[in-house]
Amino acid sequence: MSDFMLKVRSPLDGIELTYGDVAIREITDRDIVSIAIPLGGTETLSKAVISAYQTELPAVGRCAKSHVDNAHFLGMAPDQYFIVFDRSGSESTDKITSKLGKTGYFTDQSDSWVMMRIGGPKSRTALERICPIDLHPTVFPEESVTRTLMEHLSTIILSEGNDHYLLLSARSSAGSFLQVLQKSVENVL
Repeated sequence: MSDFMLKVRSPLDGIELTYGDVAIREITDRDIVSIAIPLGGTETLSKAVISAYQTELPAVGRCAKSHVDNAHFLGMAPDQYFIVFDRSGSESTDKITSKLGKTGYFTDQSDSWVMMRIGGPKSRTALERICPIDLHPTVFPEESVTRTLMEHLSTIILSEGNDHYLLLSARSSAGSFLQVLQKSVENVL
């Protein structure tokens, strides 16, 4: 038997960067589970979310927060949600199933995405250089979420308010995504 152990590594090794007053960092302590609603199961899932998380499922393009597991429900599409929550060490789908039962189809997405947080007074300006959507708070207020492209890389963006954003992009292109963010921030400072 071998004397080595496999160790989990995040896509960007937990990188944290600061450019002036803009900070970029990889988020490594959160899990992501997608939820698809079975045909006719919206009311059942909604009741389970209210009971287990004391929040309601958000509309498409919005986020609903819960104090339970620091969960954020992202309304991605009709009958499709992502739930982003604090990692606990157990299987992420088991954790969701223990709270919501079999009210939806749950798929662990944690290893498919790189999760980054960007924040600071010029972060919105940096993102608007590479993102085709208007991120101004009057158009994309706090708790807004959408899928978009950033320099041809598929991205999910969540406004956390006050020029702070949570970004999800494919793990396979994490290095390229980081370079795009870095270059854009450098160009606005």
